[in-house]
Amino acid sequence: MKVVLAFDMGEAYVEELRAAFPEVDFCVAYTEREQVRAAVGAEVQFGLITRPVFLAAKKLKWFHFVGIGFDPIVRAMPEFKEGKVVMTNARETHVVPMADHVMAAILAHAHRIGEMLGDQRKHHWHSEGYVRRIVELEGTRMGVMAMGDIGRAVAMRAAAFGVEVYAVDILAMGPPPGVREVWPVERLDEMLGMVDWLVVTTPLTAATSGMVDRRRLSLLKEGAFVVVVSRGGIVDEEALVAGLHSGKIGGAALDVTAVEPLPEDSPLWDAPNMWISPHVSAESVQLIERRKAIFKENLRRYLAAEELLHVCDTEKGY
Repeated sequence: MKVVLAFDMGEAYVEELRAAFPEVDFCVAYTEREQVRAAVGAEVQFGLITRPVFLAAKKLKWFHFVGIGFDPIVRAMPEFKEGKVVMTNARETHVVPMADHVMAAILAHAHRIGEMLGDQRKHHWHSEGYVRRIVELEGTRMGVMAMGDIGRAVAMRAAAFGVEVYAVDILAMGPPPGVREVWPVERLDEMLGMVDWLVVTTPLTAATSGMVDRRRLSLLKEGAFVVVVSRGGIVDEEALVAGLHSGKIGGAALDVTAVEPLPEDSPLWDAPNMWISPHVSAESVQLIERRKAIFKENLRRYLAAEELLHVCDTEKGY
């Protein structure tokens, strides 16, 4: 059986796979041109895939995506919805660093870390500038959009700081650890009006695209802070910038944007109290090891005709 390795995890990992599965023909192909050639006769592809590669892979039965959010893949290859090729992803591998990133952004805003770094660069001791401006997290409220793996991890961390956590989700569920209540999405407007921290962890689907529009941003409490780590396109970025400039929104942290890379002339860069990170909230040292382990286990299951981990629902988008 031929397996194409289309994401560079290092030569040591390639050798590890070859030693663990000597019956498999592993083909390393890290560029699209290499992958198109390697696709001939391949039954499995690991890592990434583009439309030219997909079309060349006539015998493809299983594609394992190295990341989590597979919406761009389905947009480029709607054939995945037909179910002839199974797609799995690396769900759960990103949870810890992304949840940590959310709390890092919130703490940085609450303690005015950006301003302090600016003062440090200028060698400026400005104690009076921070009087009554640092916010304690204890007793504040957080609203999390989607109680998936990342949302739950964020909630547990926030609760440890004494934050009251509420959430909305499309699925009915009891509140997981650290969460006061999980409401249906129909109560999103109500939640927005009561929270100090809004954290967006929902996948980008037809239902969530543009969900936090100008009207909904206007419902936020005065000075609320918005964190988006799942996908761009869920929050209206133009309205977010306007809210930051007016002071209605106290700050924002975007690890993802509707257009990536973010254009140099985007108004997001210079919006007041904005933290921009280039879609790297998950990129921890430990992430790669978890990605390796999931594919290795799934390949073992595939060869043994066992149920695969983390099969993607291409209709629902998660």
